[in-house]
Amino acid sequence: MVGLRTLQGYLLEEVLTWLLRSSGYRLLTEADDTTRPPWKVLEKRKHGLVVRGRGAWHQADTLGEFPYVPPFSLPIRLFAEAKFTSYRVGLAVVRNGHGVVHDLNEGVVTTLSNGAGPRRPRTRYRYSYAVFSTSGFTRDAQEYALAHQISLIDLSLPDFKPLCGLVKVAAKSVYDATKSMPPSQRPTVYEIRNYVRRHLLDMYEDPVPSIPSVTRPLDRMVGDLKHLSLGLILAFPAAPFVLGLVSDGLQHFFRYARQHPTHAVRVRRSDRKVGHPLWSLEPREGRAYRLTFSLPEHVEEWILDQEEGIRSRTRWTARDLLSAITLYWVDDGHTHTFRLHYDPEEFREVSGRPRTSSSDFGNLYS
Repeated sequence: MVGLRTLQGYLLEEVLTWLLRSSGYRLLTEADDTTRPPWKVLEKRKHGLVVRGRGAWHQADTLGEFPYVPPFSLPIRLFAEAKFTSYRVGLAVVRNGHGVVHDLNEGVVTTLSNGAGPRRPRTRYRYSYAVFSTSGFTRDAQEYALAHQISLIDLSLPDFKPLCGLVKVAAKSVYDATKSMPPSQRPTVYEIRNYVRRHLLDMYEDPVPSIPSVTRPLDRMVGDLKHLSLGLILAFPAAPFVLGLVSDGLQHFFRYARQHPTHAVRVRRSDRKVGHPLWSLEPREGRAYRLTFSLPEHVEEWILDQEEGIRSRTRWTARDLLSAITLYWVDDGHTHTFRLHYDPEEFREVSGRPRTSSSDFGNLYS
């Protein structure tokens, strides 16, 4: 029988995939791979979807794809793993994520054939991994993630409390209901996921549970989620990670960004007694919207050290590297691209480090 914490994490993953729909994130199914063995890489098995790497098949419960392709890159497929714990996520989780995507990105099948014609190149993908945590991440997990381009997204922000509360209540009710059932009657995690996806994502996979003591809490969770104003969108800085920007009025951002696809933002930072520092972005002109995110301390240090450890023109390149964040918004089948520009010196200042002196600016182009 699956543990309560594990079940909370599984339900949280389903909720996050629903929230990320505004970023164009779409869960994959076996139907997304129409090729025949031995070229098939997505396959449905007893416990859900699996994806083939170079050395093994990997569980892919929350493997999704984006409808856009970054310039000079490959289509991105992203694993979204969620941990609903009372302690910080450690190295083992992040290391497992790296092992999975490394094997998948190495497992390249270069050609396809239908048996009646010439071979042709098959579509390649860039597999990435993001770990979402309700309690943050340990320092060694942060260091490893940065080294291997694993994204860490902290859900301990106050904005996520109502959402996490709904997941916690639903998971506890389902757990208590299944605990008293004979093992042969307990619904599997795969069946529970299918039920949530049917009502939250309009994905119709079988089997699903039919026992009211299991389905009722899930129905309540789905209904309450749809009444929340919370929104989550992925942001892509020119760095080895993505950011999860959250707002209780994401439509305000969308309306403003439609009129100003590229605009300057103001950066704010505040420390918290528990959890990683809290960051926010607002338009430099006016207060049309506010996006918040939590940046793990070591990731923050990495950004700042790009400036302090590099000199001359190379230093200018690093300063410019993180001065823009790209966001993709998918609305009614159309993909919109927005760029948010900020002053790297402001980033340094709110982080508690002194601004670069004017003499340093004079050396940037030397």
